[in-house]
Amino acid sequence: MPGEAPRDPSPNPSPQGGGEIRSVAVVDIGKTNAKVTLVRAADAVELAHRTVPNHVVSDGPYPHFDVAQLWDFILDSLAALSREAPIDAISLVTHGAAGAFIDAVPQGDGLALPVLDYEFTGPDELAEEYDDVRPGFAETLSPRLPAGLNLGAQIFWQERRFPEMAGDAHAYVTYPQYWTWRLSGVAATETCSLGCHTDLWRPRAATWSGLVERRGWQRIFAPLRPPFDVLGPVLPALAERLGLKPDTRILCGIHDSSASLLPHVIGKEPPFTVVSTGTWTIVCAVGGDVGRLDPKRDTLAYVTPFGDPVPAARFMGGREFEQLAGHDPKTPTAEELDRVIADRVMALPSFVPGVGPFPDRKGHWSHDPQSLTPGERTAAASLYLALMTAEAMACAGAGGPTIVEGPHGANDIFSAALSAITQRAVRLSQGTGGTSRGAACLVDLNGRLPTAEGPPVAPQTHAGLSGYVEHWRAVAG
Repeated sequence: MPGEAPRDPSPNPSPQGGGEIRSVAVVDIGKTNAKVTLVRAADAVELAHRTVPNHVVSDGPYPHFDVAQLWDFILDSLAALSREAPIDAISLVTHGAAGAFIDAVPQGDGLALPVLDYEFTGPDELAEEYDDVRPGFAETLSPRLPAGLNLGAQIFWQERRFPEMAGDAHAYVTYPQYWTWRLSGVAATETCSLGCHTDLWRPRAATWSGLVERRGWQRIFAPLRPPFDVLGPVLPALAERLGLKPDTRILCGIHDSSASLLPHVIGKEPPFTVVSTGTWTIVCAVGGDVGRLDPKRDTLAYVTPFGDPVPAARFMGGREFEQLAGHDPKTPTAEELDRVIADRVMALPSFVPGVGPFPDRKGHWSHDPQSLTPGERTAAASLYLALMTAEAMACAGAGGPTIVEGPHGANDIFSAALSAITQRAVRLSQGTGGTSRGAACLVDLNGRLPTAEGPPVAPQTHAGLSGYVEHWRAVAG
């Protein structure tokens, strides 16, 4: 039976066994891309990395993640990176809203059922029945989301549609722990992945939700382990195949948003706000009040590796930006940005339905997008990203300075507009990505992996921006 994950403000100052950790291989599986990064443990410097698109496979019982392709990529990358420097530990970080029914041992892919793609709408078939059994927001701090974005809805649907396969499974594991199980042979679940809009966890009580208790799911979940636990050494056959040391440590693993938070919650005094960008834009208001969250605006609580809930809000910023600016966005000229602001060329929410601060709105342009230059589209998309991020920050009750992590930190229009709109300091995280740094930080929570940040971004000073913002809010809201 699973136990309770400990709440310990200073857990294992150094991982169990094996001596000093000099380099960590971080396996980061995002919704769009997967990446394996070799990180120097002393200062979080990225030594080398490899990346690959993360595909969804449409054959089989339902759309699912291509774990075979990902596994081959992980193994090839570990073998290649181990030739760059000895790998002392492997740390896993993945997107949320995913988990796996697994067999007793990791042979083949080890799956009793494929890992469901959370954008698959199949779980909506049982939405009314699921709504009758899921807990309220006050208990789980988990909003009701479409498709498979609530992990509890996935499990409910899989049990009903595939009772024999689900029933024959040895255990259920959260997604980072599927990969650590394949690397170590030890099955686990962890609370950061359970605490991200799953309906499965009570963040304030640090225990299973009423849904798990009513459905009797405690029996299927693998034992709870903190994300910084060492599950064991890498499996001997993998060590030999990949050229890894036999005592290479496999850490339990962590959800990506919690990984991004980790270096900050260790080293900063709240309040402050972390904006993690990628396929999703995640706003975490460290030091905020989870009691003021509004589930109708896609707010929720994430859970730190120490078990503490953090108020948050989110939207699919990367996905929407790509829809608006295209696959190959063009950098706007100053004249193009000026025209967009002066003419109030706007993208209005939401271009991914069912999520974000405006989940029930249908996204549209104020002007015919075909009449815009590629640079003008990018400028309008960047301002949209800043406005939506500011809305998400307000929904989460964000306070203090803002740290932006991930790919959109390189978008100067976005960061300058965000500073101007929120009227607070915005700094850009530098060096190794936030998720990779956080996952590497798991090897030693009392270590010193710096959260390198640049100077405050200069706010956007365009004379028409305040009117642009007021008009967008009036039309969007």
